Amino acid sequence: MAVRLRLTRLGRKKRPFYRIIAADSRSPRDGRSIELLGHYDPMTNPGALKLDLDRVDYWIGVGAQPSDTVASLIARARKTAEAQG
Repeated sequence: MAVRLRLTRLGRKKRPFYRIIAADSRSPRDGRSIELLGHYDPMTNPGALKLDLDRVDYWIGVGAQPSDTVASLIARARKTAEAQG
């Protein structure tokens, strides 16, 4: 089973809200997930991002591959965490 870290879409029409999840790479975008890792709201300025970096590191450590978008969100979360202390 190949695990991917990716976004799943929630929210109403024209108001997206995303959860960052660990899921089997063969499951559909909004299908079953293994674990919820955080959330991202792109409609706020700047986009609100909450991510459990310890669990992200665990999943990457066991071979999970983040999608391109999730990889950029992880980098942004790490940068924010460093700036806060």
